[in-house]
Amino acid sequence: MKKFDVAALGELLVDFTENGISTQGNPVLEVNPGGAPCNVLSMLQNLGKSTAFIGKVGDDVFGRMLADAVKTQGINTDNLVVDPEVHTTLAFVHTKKDGDREFSFYRNPGADMMLRWEEVQQEKLAQTRIFHFGTLSMTHEQVKDATQRAVQHAQKEGALISFDPNLRPPLWNSLEDAARQMWYGIGQCDILKISDDEIAFLTGKKDIDQGIAEILRKNRPILICATMGKHGARHIIREKAYFASRFCGTTR
Repeated sequence: MKKFDVAALGELLVDFTENGISTQGNPVLEVNPGGAPCNVLSMLQNLGKSTAFIGKVGDDVFGRMLADAVKTQGINTDNLVVDPEVHTTLAFVHTKKDGDREFSFYRNPGADMMLRWEEVQQEKLAQTRIFHFGTLSMTHEQVKDATQRAVQHAQKEGALISFDPNLRPPLWNSLEDAARQMWYGIGQCDILKISDDEIAFLTGKKDIDQGIAEILRKNRPILICATMGKHGARHIIREKAYFASRFCGTTR
C-alpha cells in the first residue's frame, strides 16, 4: 500500500491577484498561495486524497506564509525545503476581460529554482501512487536535474506519472527549450493535462483534435485532459483496462 495518492514536485510561490480598487483609486493586490503543482494537491485534499509536496521556498515572510498554508490544507510538507539565501518566488497576475490571465514573475532567481536532487526525499517517490510535475521546475539546470531524476525514480517505484506543461513564456530563456521540456514531460507521463494554447504551441495545429492526434502519434499518455478556457475541457482515454488496473494498485 502506498502512503500518498499523489506527490507533486515543483514551484510554490505567492500569487498577487487583483482584488478591487483602493480608496485612493489604485488596484488592490491580494496575497494568495500559488504554484500549479501545489494547487493540484490542494484540490485533491479537498476531495479526501492524501498528498505530499516536494519543493523549496525562501526563508522569508512569504515562504513562511506558504508553508503554513500548505500545512493547514493537510498536504504533507516534510520535503518542503527552506533556502536561507534565495527569496520565495512572486507572481503578479492580471486577469483579462476574456478571463485569461497574464503573469509577471519575480524569480531571478527564486527559491523554487534552487531545489537539488540531494534534497528530494526519495521515500516520498516510493510511497506515492501518482507523481505529478510541470515544466517550471525544468527552466534551469539544477532543478531540471532534480525533476527528471524524480520522474525516473517514481517510474521505477511503479507510480503513474502526471504532467502539466503549464507554459509560462517569460520564465524561459528560449521557447525552443520550453518546447523540448514540454515534449520530455509528455513523453514520460501517463496522465497529461494540457491547454488548447499549449497544444497549438507544440504541434502547430489550431484544431484541438488534430493537435491531440499529433501528441498521441508520438507519445504514451493514457489519459489526456485538454482545457479550452471558457469553452470547457475534453478528455481522451485509451487503453482503458490498463489504466484501471494501474489505479487499482497493480503493476505493469
